Amino acid sequence: MNSTLSVSEYFSYFKDKRLINVFIFGMSSGFPWVLIGSVMSAWLKDEGLSRSMIGLFGIVFGAYSINFLWSPLIDRTKLPFLYNWLGQRRSWILFCQSFILLGTLLLAGLDLKANLAVAAALCLLIAIASATQDIAIDAFRIDTLSENESHKATAAAAMATSGWWTGYALLGAVPFYMADIPNIGWPQVYYFLSAIMLLLISCVFWAKEPQSNREAVHAELERVYLEKLAATKQTPLTKTLAWLGVTVVDPFKTFFAKNGVKTALALLAFIFLFKIGEAFLARMSIVFYKEVGFSNTQIANYSKLGTGLITIVFAFLGSIFNHKYGIVKGLFISGVAMAASNLMFSWIALAGPQEHLYAMAIVVDGFTQAWSLVAMVAFISMLCDRAFSATHYALLASLGNLGRTLLSSYSGVVIDDWLMGNWSLFFVLTALMVLPSLVFLYLIRHKLYALEQNYHKNT
Repeated sequence: MNSTLSVSEYFSYFKDKRLINVFIFGMSSGFPWVLIGSVMSAWLKDEGLSRSMIGLFGIVFGAYSINFLWSPLIDRTKLPFLYNWLGQRRSWILFCQSFILLGTLLLAGLDLKANLAVAAALCLLIAIASATQDIAIDAFRIDTLSENESHKATAAAAMATSGWWTGYALLGAVPFYMADIPNIGWPQVYYFLSAIMLLLISCVFWAKEPQSNREAVHAELERVYLEKLAATKQTPLTKTLAWLGVTVVDPFKTFFAKNGVKTALALLAFIFLFKIGEAFLARMSIVFYKEVGFSNTQIANYSKLGTGLITIVFAFLGSIFNHKYGIVKGLFISGVAMAASNLMFSWIALAGPQEHLYAMAIVVDGFTQAWSLVAMVAFISMLCDRAFSATHYALLASLGNLGRTLLSSYSGVVIDDWLMGNWSLFFVLTALMVLPSLVFLYLIRHKLYALEQNYHKNT
């Protein structure tokens, strides 16, 4: 934190070319959510599928919730051929993006209604590749800044957030405009999205692989394991056990040792609870807009283009606030804003498709998205050990995604079976879902302030 830093000094951080790479990779991280999220929901809706089925289709996003299970491989496994060419982080990013492109092309050539199981399998492929890509991208962002540059962490979080929303919302607006053009169907839209994905892949070659002492740290930890195994002579078995110890055990042991068991568990619980309400809203938002009576073009104007631009602006404003006054205060503000934005959508459900209400809701929601994402990205980055940046970030982010993906997949069931199609009450419930996390955040605030101060002590 630095309450004396001027705005001009803070924005000078963005002259750092490394943060441009963070922005571009943020776009690559957000774009797959268009492929298997909003655009897929609209396609399924136009094919006549029920709200419950559309909601359950979102189970594929569960890959984002469990990617921590294979995240140690991103820290430790060198991909043949690609590693020597691109390095650890970029090689994994390129590898994953290739599968995203393949899945998108196959979806474009599919008769969706006649092949729902195949479509779900392809969406799962994209989700797994995207979730794995995110591990490498987040690790790239953390590794890009050295340990004595933690004062730039909120700037990097702002670039990652604005990049994500550029990929998800600004690029995601294009297919909705295309869908309203005569003689252009969703398959043609997916071919176009494949071309965008190809452009994003090309950006991997522009970035510079971050420097890291990660391999030296891992080698030393393996040596310690070998000593504990009393290995007078290294054998394939002892080497394997040492590798597994550093790859699987040490990331978790380091996290709990760094924060203490009680604080670590409290942090994990807060991260899990924080964005559940927002996720329930987001999963059914496109279905809601179409049922209320908004056109694809209006959805593109407001929910995609409008939200994207507003979120990008507020991402930078939020990063200034978080830098000057602290990430914990930023989390409190974003939590309150989340509840307020959900109530705005409840108002729309009662009033009908009035564009001025839609615009107001998008402004509030854009503020919420930006403020919460910048604060959460910076917060989780603060908790990561650089020797295990991929594993730690994936573990923490996946907990946040657990509520956003698996639980929110039942949002359609809640609407159809529990609330009998009452959208207004649904959005009130999503607003109330925010409250437990705010209570929990208040209870652990002193520990979080201490962690934040310790994080910035070297700046």
